[in-house]
Amino acid sequence: MFSKKEDEEHEHHSSAEYTPIRPDAFDLPVEAKQEAIRKHFAEIMHILGLDMNDDSLKDTPKRVAKMYVNEIFGGLLPENKPQISTFENSYKYRQMLIEKDIAVYSTCEHHFLPIIGKAHVAYISNGKVIGLSKINRIVDYYARRPQVQERLTRQIVEAIKETLNTKDVACVIDAKHLCVNSRGIKDYNSSTVTAELSGMFRNNPTTRKEFLHYIGIDSHFKI
Repeated sequence: MFSKKEDEEHEHHSSAEYTPIRPDAFDLPVEAKQEAIRKHFAEIMHILGLDMNDDSLKDTPKRVAKMYVNEIFGGLLPENKPQISTFENSYKYRQMLIEKDIAVYSTCEHHFLPIIGKAHVAYISNGKVIGLSKINRIVDYYARRPQVQERLTRQIVEAIKETLNTKDVACVIDAKHLCVNSRGIKDYNSSTVTAELSGMFRNNPTTRKEFLHYIGIDSHFKI
């Protein structure tokens, strides 16, 4: 039998099958992670030549460490996984449900720079439904990790499929990557669009076209 903590970690690994997490990822408590990051980030700032005795800088490593562990990368903590309750579809709604323009704040795992955009998520009930805010929470949870957008899109779909026991789930993300917009090529205007379609959203052209129409993407968009 697993303890509660071990159960959380096991579920975290299984639902996060695409995230490259080490087996010992959960060995250190949160406070120990924060302290280790604080020390290392202070060293980085020192190497860059910053005066760590300056009033404006001296507490920056502590702030960064807390932000990394609890906020920006909070999706790496199993205890932050949203607890999603499902309900019977008692009102017999059989059409697609779409949650549009969900804010996405993530971090590119290649340069650790922000990914900022919107997600559009849809599903067709197989007898169960979830509260609308839970879709937003699922998106936010998987976004708060070092990510690539393709992986994030798949994780959102897989999580909702598992929660609702349905194959009919879709997600499209349109986001700006600051590793493209603010460095390298510095193309501010470009954005990246990824899509993961499952069940009827993939196999039924009419369903797919309807979904793309509702989220404002040209119906001739090929996925």
